[in-house]
Amino acid sequence: MVKRLFFLLPMLLLGCIKVPEGVQVVEDFELDRYLGTWYEVARLENSFEKDFSSVTATYSLDEDGKVKVLNRGYDRDEEEWKETEGKAKFVGDPSLGELKVSFFGPFYSSYNIIDLDRENYSWAMVCGYKKSLFWILSKEPVMDKALLERLLEKAESLGFDMTELVINAPFPGEPG
Repeated sequence: MVKRLFFLLPMLLLGCIKVPEGVQVVEDFELDRYLGTWYEVARLENSFEKDFSSVTATYSLDEDGKVKVLNRGYDRDEEEWKETEGKAKFVGDPSLGELKVSFFGPFYSSYNIIDLDRENYSWAMVCGYKKSLFWILSKEPVMDKALLERLLEKAESLGFDMTELVINAPFPGEPG
């Protein structure tokens, strides 16, 4: 039984590093332009962010040139801010928006950048290894509502189910 577990565990973990069918990562990706703090504008609800609001992800380089990840959010159930630190690596070619991220030791999961504001790197659409893991991020805490609607339409056309969508950002002219 233990031998089977050791054989199956790497297979299961490798299954978490992939791009979902029908989705492509961005090309000509520039990590240095992506670094900084991103605000979670919208996400598909997931177990590790359930009841979280005001979520941010900050990407920076450490002394060794590795990507550090700091996720921060407000846990409404526990009424407190929570942070978790992780690391990210490119899956292959660093000019592709296909990374893997880890918050738990050697265990990685996909971080696929599937659309991006090419001119300013001001917004991004990201998904995990399956289509139930999806985020829209912005370098600003406020996003234009028409832009968000266009991004959500694109996500739906790629097969993402928006029925569990959580919108976190205020829009211009609306109370935050």
